[in-house]
Amino acid sequence: MARWTTEISWKRLLASVHDVVMAGLAMTIALAARYGLDDLPDTGLAIGWVAGTMAIAAVVFRLFGLGRGMWRFASITDLRAIVLATATTLVVFVIALFLVNRLEAFPRTAPLIAWFVMVVLVGAPRLAYRALKDGGLASIRPRDLSPTGVEDVLIIGSATEADRVIRTYELERSRRCKVRGIIDYKPNKRGREVRGVPIVGDVSEFEGIVARLSRGGITLGAAILAAPQSERESIHSLAAVAARIGLPLRRVVQRPLTGDEPDLAQVTLEDLLGRPPVRLDLENIRTMIAERVVLVTGAGGSIGSELARQIAARRPARLLLVDSSEYALYEIDQALQRHAPGVPRTAIIADVRDRERVRAILRRERPALVFHAAALKHVPLVEANPCEGALTNVAGTRNVADACVETDVEAMVMISTDKAIRPTSVMGATKRAAEAYCQALDVSGVATRFVTVRFGNVLGSTGSVVPLFRRQIEAGGPVTVTHEDMRRYFMTVTEAVELVLQAAASGVARPEQRGRISVLDMGEPVRIIDLARTMIALSGLRPDRDISVAVTGLRPGEKLFEELFEQGETTVPAGADGVFVATARLDELPRVRALLDDIERAARAEDADGVRAGLATLSPTLPVASRMEGAVEGAREMHATPRTAEIVRLEAGRS
Repeated sequence: MARWTTEISWKRLLASVHDVVMAGLAMTIALAARYGLDDLPDTGLAIGWVAGTMAIAAVVFRLFGLGRGMWRFASITDLRAIVLATATTLVVFVIALFLVNRLEAFPRTAPLIAWFVMVVLVGAPRLAYRALKDGGLASIRPRDLSPTGVEDVLIIGSATEADRVIRTYELERSRRCKVRGIIDYKPNKRGREVRGVPIVGDVSEFEGIVARLSRGGITLGAAILAAPQSERESIHSLAAVAARIGLPLRRVVQRPLTGDEPDLAQVTLEDLLGRPPVRLDLENIRTMIAERVVLVTGAGGSIGSELARQIAARRPARLLLVDSSEYALYEIDQALQRHAPGVPRTAIIADVRDRERVRAILRRERPALVFHAAALKHVPLVEANPCEGALTNVAGTRNVADACVETDVEAMVMISTDKAIRPTSVMGATKRAAEAYCQALDVSGVATRFVTVRFGNVLGSTGSVVPLFRRQIEAGGPVTVTHEDMRRYFMTVTEAVELVLQAAASGVARPEQRGRISVLDMGEPVRIIDLARTMIALSGLRPDRDISVAVTGLRPGEKLFEELFEQGETTVPAGADGVFVATARLDELPRVRALLDDIERAARAEDADGVRAGLATLSPTLPVASRMEGAVEGAREMHATPRTAEIVRLEAGRS
């Protein structure tokens, strides 16, 4: 420690001595410039002027802290201090000399010349030292020349963002990567430079720029997004080009640096498909949950487990975790033990299909809020097992809802899906039946509020397309897509659950919205084949070259396009950012109960045709057993093009 302190003190002393000597040299040069070398004034007088300048500089420079600055990090701030310190030195010198001898024999122009020369002599060595350390003087320091194995990269971003990345990560002297150019978001900046790096074009020229560099013998290793949170629309278009040409796309990570090399991460699906952030009504959500008993069914699933985590973060009085899977329940219970140990919780193994078990749990625990996330959701599996789908999604939802009414639960939030809109699959029809029952109960005069929240696909959830694509890529392909034009809405599980809580808090607080369905703003739908190619590119492989994409054809019950609203539904303001409220079709509670009785009876009797017939009564778009042969073709015809009316309604909802 003593050695380090001594070393720093010597460096400071040398820097201070340098600055004082440069001040004296500047005055000497000023006098020589004014008088000429052959006509200098009296030697004793000139020495006095130079010595006086140095003495005053020693004091003023110390006051301005010039000796404390590290030359390695010399900057505009240091230059500003040098300008002020040198000016102050000469002003004080002139005033002192005036008081001594009224500036007798001293040339009036010398201070101005001395000031200019002093700024250069004091500042230039600092800038030269930094340039040397930054690799800006490679021609005179051979070890700064690019080593073998260096990765050539492009930076994508504004000039300001690119400057920040190059400066922060010291890319001017990096021995791992070399910046070959900057791609700006705005046109007409080509030919300009940022820290010696040329702006080679704008984002619309991305593919052409890469091809041009390749023809020039430069093989790029990656393109770097200079902003940690770039606009998703920009990332989408850039990722599509990067996937097509097989160039990895990375982004700057917004966290403390781990070294002097770029702290980067691969662009993820969450970056590409996650929706823009919304303004969460944190106070309403906290008020809904804090110090209250909350129950989550399906707590071990993708949505249920994230619900449990976010609810636990808002300090409920107690959190009840209900799931039929022992392992899934164990996993979420352990996760909450690690991340929210102070929240009282109970893990309960139970199946929502067991009416008496559900009623017993709610009678004993008396929750104020119930989030119903338990469901069978895999379309082809439920299509092949309609009775099981009906028992879980229809009867199970009814069991939970009836128990909520019986035990005076304040609100039940049911998680639904966009597949419940004009369903062509058993899974979608079961969720529509569950929606219909909760809607009918909500307007029947019961005290319990029933808030139904409808949204699309969740990235990475169990049984979804993203984990399937990952497994297929890891196995070497092919990646299977059912149709070239299939589109789906996507959002991350965190975003989905945040909006579920937002919708729930808004719905509970607005009794005038009884019987309506909350619909999350899912953004724009994504073509599944584009998603497949993007995932291949994000894995560092080339779509259709390293990994093939195979089109297998629509499966029974699948649609080309999912929807968020039924025909005839309109939206009204939800009073919460990112959420719409649909004025959905309502059925009378006695009629819905009778239909659900028939569906459950058929399901328990393993009468698949009877289940389909009952579901089709509530959802006429569902093909019944006798029409299954034409189900796929019917799905194609019904959804040959995206519905523009939906976009109009979304825009109306935003306004």
